[in-house]
Amino acid sequence: MKKLNTVLAALMLALGTASNTWAAWPDDKPIEVVIGFAPGGGTDSMARKLLPFVQKRLGAGTQFVVVNKPGASGEIANAYVAKAKPDGYTLAIVNVPGFLFLPMSKKSQYQPEDFQLIARVVDDPTILVTRSDGKINALQTVIGVAKQTPGALSAGHNGDGTNGDLALQLLKTAAGIDLTLVPYKGTGLQKTDLLGGHISLGTISVSDVPELHKGGSGNLRAIVQFTAKRSAALPQVPTATELGVNALMSSERGFAAPKGVSADVMKKLEQAIADSLKDPEFLAAASSDAPVIAYLSGAQWQKSLEQNRIALQKLVNSRSK
Repeated sequence: MKKLNTVLAALMLALGTASNTWAAWPDDKPIEVVIGFAPGGGTDSMARKLLPFVQKRLGAGTQFVVVNKPGASGEIANAYVAKAKPDGYTLAIVNVPGFLFLPMSKKSQYQPEDFQLIARVVDDPTILVTRSDGKINALQTVIGVAKQTPGALSAGHNGDGTNGDLALQLLKTAAGIDLTLVPYKGTGLQKTDLLGGHISLGTISVSDVPELHKGGSGNLRAIVQFTAKRSAALPQVPTATELGVNALMSSERGFAAPKGVSADVMKKLEQAIADSLKDPEFLAAASSDAPVIAYLSGAQWQKSLEQNRIALQKLVNSRSK
């Protein structure tokens, strides 16, 4: 009997070990991917299109669940992920500049140091848009109207410290104008109000207007890119630099995890994302994102963000005066 009990105990231990092996990350439960903006915008769309390809590369047992936690310019979502258990089952899509800017400009519920960057996916230029059937057809018109009637033009953005907000702040300073800024919880809501005539202008990203790519038309008109060089997707739209306005702002989006996730899990995620971004099937499905894909590994992105932090500090200092 004693021998039988010993054998049974060994068998139970073996089964337990096998069970743990079979149910190892990422197969034993869904992976939450948390987004700080409402569905329908560039961040949400990018994640939902890319994740099935990442899932395929991680294995048949992998399951991603997208969780939208809009509000406070992404702070609510970032704080949620920062406080999550670092087991690889809770990830964030972080948006730069807001990810860096918010903790630099106010007391926030998270710090960038609470995260490990996995990979950058896109570097998406910010653009100023209006209704295609409206009277505003150029940045010079915006500046002229704003100078003649300060505050008469309203401009939407996705929250304090986001790329749209900062682009508008730079525009106001560079052009010496006053605009009425209106925050939103996501690009989809901003576009709805713009098309409904509730705001005059919107600040969105190049990937948000696939209908305008390569000279196409739609309900919106892009009047300026806050870049030094024209995006290949919008070759017909002038840049702020061309127009003599010193206002450059882009939206970088990518994956991050709470600090403490194992190096093995981080490496698997990074490689799966890198491989997915080269997949012809993904590039065909994500045609709006394809022109702005700008992959960086987690380490490369971290190094790049240190330069961003220097530029953003100047904005923080100027806003505090």
